[in-house]
Amino acid sequence: MNKEQLLKVYEKFAELKGVMLNPDKEHVDFIVENVLKLEKKTGFRYCPCRIRTGNKEMDKELFCPCNFIENDIWKDEGHCWCGLFVKKE
Repeated sequence: MNKEQLLKVYEKFAELKGVMLNPDKEHVDFIVENVLKLEKKTGFRYCPCRIRTGNKEMDKELFCPCNFIENDIWKDEGHCWCGLFVKKE
């Protein structure tokens, strides 16, 4: 999967969840590029801002997009861990 394809996946995900991609295109590009690097290295699309334990069972919670809507950072600040997804304005 390339960057444009993954962006489309994330856009569809955002639409389904009622959120949006961060309007800062440079930030989104940075995150997507790093997700793809991690996928190439590990075989999985991990969130680039969270530290993996090496335990595949525990680390599956770090797949991007993560379950950010249930985290306090979403509730308090209106964005996921890495800022890829934000609440609609």
